[in-house]
Amino acid sequence: MADDWRIRIEVSEGEHAGGLLRRLGQGLSSDAAELAKELESKRLAVSRDENEIFVYASSPDDAAKAQAVIEAELREHGVVATASKVEHWLGEEERWDDEPPTESWEQEELDRGYAPWEVRKECATRAEAESLEQQLEAEGYSVIRQSEFLFVGTASKEDADAVAARIRGEAVASGETVAEVEPPNPFAIFGGLGA
Repeated sequence: MADDWRIRIEVSEGEHAGGLLRRLGQGLSSDAAELAKELESKRLAVSRDENEIFVYASSPDDAAKAQAVIEAELREHGVVATASKVEHWLGEEERWDDEPPTESWEQEELDRGYAPWEVRKECATRAEAESLEQQLEAEGYSVIRQSEFLFVGTASKEDADAVAARIRGEAVASGETVAEVEPPNPFAIFGGLGA
């Protein structure tokens, strides 16, 4: 699997971005065309987001060569632009190396006042659920009880797994997190559908 590298060029006006894209695809000026010869055997992906042009390459060397081509083209046409350094995709962190690390989705949920993980437990009786609720609250967990059903909020998957193993419950991402990709659903199904 190849690494991903890119350069980002921000032009002063949107029409310059569109013109640059056309020239990259259809015909470069003489200086830029000469520099582009080194990239003839390569395939570089180019995209645009309003005034920003992104060029993706499989090596830092190819990205740097592409940057030289684009800078020559911009000079030829007198376009004012700002180019980034060659950026590298950090797959494990899901960000480009020039971007600051972001909080995890779990920390974002905690910052919003929600537990990102919850353990769901169906107790045999309401009294058993009340007793377990009191025990877990005394240990510092946030617990919601509905009849004999418990929802125990935790800050991490590891903590949810540990609580689930201890009380024989099920650890799941909480409903607040799932709401980012699905409409909010206040119903949590215990025991599967149709059980």
